[in-house]
Amino acid sequence: MAGFFLSLEGIDGSGKSTQGRLLADRLRQAGHAVTLTREPGGSPGAEEIRRLVLEGATDRWSAETEILLFTAARRDHLEKAIRPALARGEIVITDRFADSTRIFQGITRGDLTETVDRLHELMIGVEPDLTLLFDLDPAVGLARATARAGAELRFEDMGLAFQQKARAGFLALAARHPRFALIDADADPDTVAARVWSSVAPHLTSR
Repeated sequence: MAGFFLSLEGIDGSGKSTQGRLLADRLRQAGHAVTLTREPGGSPGAEEIRRLVLEGATDRWSAETEILLFTAARRDHLEKAIRPALARGEIVITDRFADSTRIFQGITRGDLTETVDRLHELMIGVEPDLTLLFDLDPAVGLARATARAGAELRFEDMGLAFQQKARAGFLALAARHPRFALIDADADPDTVAARVWSSVAPHLTSR
């Protein structure tokens, strides 16, 4: 894969989607070809699965079933969107990737890490070149997320303790893998965008 693969991770309400759009705009203005995408979703089949996992009651699916659904969506996303864009030499920015499954399904409702990792190795087998982890107080993030209108609030409805456990999991994951860059997301969007650019720019000059 000839392009550059960047993922954005963090708890709900951490500002990933906003920063993804700002980064994609800046990269395009600099002359880069960019694919901005999201998970679950990013391809027609994966978008159908998105509605299944992000809407409805908190107990709609078990964590084990979610792992299968998210992996199916990710596989379709990889085949239909990510790999073709990377093959064209583009910068791919995805709002969430496998690390979200490692956290939200792998550790927040039991120890399913081994299941997540084995399924990822079998069906996905790809990691981003760089992962930006947007770190924020879970109470602040949850307040931001629940203030948004829409039906995709299933994980937000799991409450503050769930988000606190997710944040701790993300920080522990980032400490183990050098592809992570930690972004302090507790600031206005322009300030956070500047922090993002300082983490991304060195990777662009080395390409």
